[in-house]
Amino acid sequence: MTAKLIRNAYEAALTMTAVLLSWAAALALEGAAGLHTDVLVLAVALTLTLAASQRTADTRRRLTALVLLPATAGASIFLGRLIAAHYTAGAAVFTAGLALAIWIRRYGPAATKAGTLMTLPLIALLVVPGPALPPEAQSGLTTWFWSALVAALACCSIWLVQGLGDRFGPWRAEPAPERPRRRSRLHPRPSTRMALQMAAGVAAAFALGRLLFDGHWPWVVLTAYVAASGNRGRTDVLRKGVERLAGAVAGTLLATGVAAAGVTGHAAVALMFAVLAVALWLRPLNYAYWAAGMPCALSLLLGYFGQDAQHLLPTRLEGIAVGAVLSVASAWWLLPVPRRRTAEG
Repeated sequence: MTAKLIRNAYEAALTMTAVLLSWAAALALEGAAGLHTDVLVLAVALTLTLAASQRTADTRRRLTALVLLPATAGASIFLGRLIAAHYTAGAAVFTAGLALAIWIRRYGPAATKAGTLMTLPLIALLVVPGPALPPEAQSGLTTWFWSALVAALACCSIWLVQGLGDRFGPWRAEPAPERPRRRSRLHPRPSTRMALQMAAGVAAAFALGRLLFDGHWPWVVLTAYVAASGNRGRTDVLRKGVERLAGAVAGTLLATGVAAAGVTGHAAVALMFAVLAVALWLRPLNYAYWAAGMPCALSLLLGYFGQDAQHLLPTRLEGIAVGAVLSVASAWWLLPVPRRRTAEG
């Protein structure tokens, strides 16, 4: 266990170094081009979510990421504006994009990895969606070009840090052996079932999120996605839903306590990075640590933008609970996938 914790700490340090490098590059870009603070959040979110998949990527996969991630990051800006202006249409496009990224898994490992890249900007969009921010943080959203450039900077930051780590660090990346794929006898295929489950859960989260929580709908949608992603069957989704809820309660309470203690401004941002580092370190041990770290970091971020963490605590926890229930319900009752079939097309 000690050796695993040390190795986890090393991998978390590499990821957070890449995150800070990407954040610094976006900060310089923001100042030089007069952009909005959103570029910083986008840089951190993309780097944080992309790092793990690039750790053992070969040249072909990295070039694919360099093309696909900026393109989808730029497109996500238009999608964010569509959601703000026409919620129903934007929600439908968002849901279809997530479902498509899962459905194409039937075409093999390359398509699976491409689908993962496609989802990253969509999830980043949930972290800082314009309607969920206070008025002073909603103006001056970046154009698609700047978003694409930030995504490219995230890719380069990850590759630089991971490359230096492999060259001079104590451990090199160790690619996990890919499991052999075989054609599934299930009809519809597991990939189709999981895509439909994700679509149903996320669509319901959009509908109930707007109905019950107004501008705070992203908490419901993000939870529905996280609990259902990497679906390994009914029990897996239920477990992740419970861990997400328990972790979110702990993380949100921690962030509320920090806000009550008067930690704001740049100190809150520094604490946010520290929380992310600890969550990354402990994530391989149990998903609940990551589930606690993310809402805590997000609460600190939104507090930096002016939202009252204490006032929003009940609403946030209710939204997370609703999202977890929707995700579990779709996995259990809509074309459930047997655990042994989840690795098949």
